[in-house]
Amino acid sequence: MTGLRILFVVRPSSVHSARWINQIASCGWDLHVFAASEGTWHPDFQNATGYSYASRSVDGTDKNFRARRLWPLPLGADRVKMLASRLPEGWSSRAAWLARVIRRLKPDIVHSLEFQQAGYLTLNARSLYEGRFPTWAVSNWGSDIYLYGPLSEHIDKIKGILAACDYYACECHRDVELAREYGFTKTALPVLPIAGGFQVEHLKQYRQPGPTSARRVIALKGYQHWAGRALVGLRAFELCADQIKAGGYTIALYLADFDVRIAAERIALRTGIPLEILPPAAHEEVLRLHGRSRVSIGLSISDGLSTSALEAMVMGAFPVQSNTSCLTELVKDGETALMVPAEDPLEVAAAIRRALSDDALVDRAAEINMRLAAERLDYSVIQPQVVELYQRIAAEIEAQRTS
Repeated sequence: MTGLRILFVVRPSSVHSARWINQIASCGWDLHVFAASEGTWHPDFQNATGYSYASRSVDGTDKNFRARRLWPLPLGADRVKMLASRLPEGWSSRAAWLARVIRRLKPDIVHSLEFQQAGYLTLNARSLYEGRFPTWAVSNWGSDIYLYGPLSEHIDKIKGILAACDYYACECHRDVELAREYGFTKTALPVLPIAGGFQVEHLKQYRQPGPTSARRVIALKGYQHWAGRALVGLRAFELCADQIKAGGYTIALYLADFDVRIAAERIALRTGIPLEILPPAAHEEVLRLHGRSRVSIGLSISDGLSTSALEAMVMGAFPVQSNTSCLTELVKDGETALMVPAEDPLEVAAAIRRALSDDALVDRAAEINMRLAAERLDYSVIQPQVVELYQRIAAEIEAQRTS
């Protein structure tokens, strides 16, 4: 199908959304992006038109990304809410606006990137849509059904999406099986990382020269929320502070909010462990951190492959990752990573001790993970599969039209 038109429903500030869509940005297709939530468009979006629902943050980029406000006037958020309250029920909802955009654009494919915001919104828009809804693909991000699926507030919505969508995408085989358990019967797309591929050769410049065992930084992802368990990692540092200090290591905390930073500083004061807290930084700086880290730790009660763990692998850091992710589909526990319970500081501390004491383990893992990254995670490997994915859907749509 030539002139393919795709409408993505996304979290506008998500780098994962931008990176996924950018893989097809040079195909010459007509790409559109609908904001499923408030927020500034991520600066990496390119070659697309973005639509935001009464948002103050509709800043575009300089990469041929055109941001449009759905409300025709530059109204403030409070003014918009006041005017919306006077409209007939449902007329001003985000789902209604999405339905209008779909009706106007008539996309060949609607692709919702993530379930809890983009997927639920698209499901609501579909219920408001008059006529035949376009072909609908939905991507499951790490926790979308693994964590939320059993919860009473979400199970019906998740089953509703899986019953209504035509195509389902995810980044691990575990989640394909889960989708089947929740009633999905149609086409499962190839299992691919949600953030797309890495420019592996290019990223080598951000890696500290020499073996991983010579590095003296331990990185910890600072998420402490509905899924993240950074405080467990901080407690684990306390439990092995003697080895961390004896080895001359520094703890580097990234993507941490105010509460986690306070906890980290207090632990550093109590134990004497050197601490570096990274300010909000560009993605490149996070990659540089992994590139100078001996160990990169990510703890959460639910995840997919975990993009941060993949970044660690690409950059030569040894991953210590919670066993609630499906990273084991890529790594071998005890050889190329250590998988730990997300909420057990004793187990996390034991993994840290092993990763700090076994030079051969981390150096061998870095070699294997780099080879795996080149073979399975490189942009040159992933991007053609993403293009083929949409070509396949387009061909099936065309076949249905002509049958």
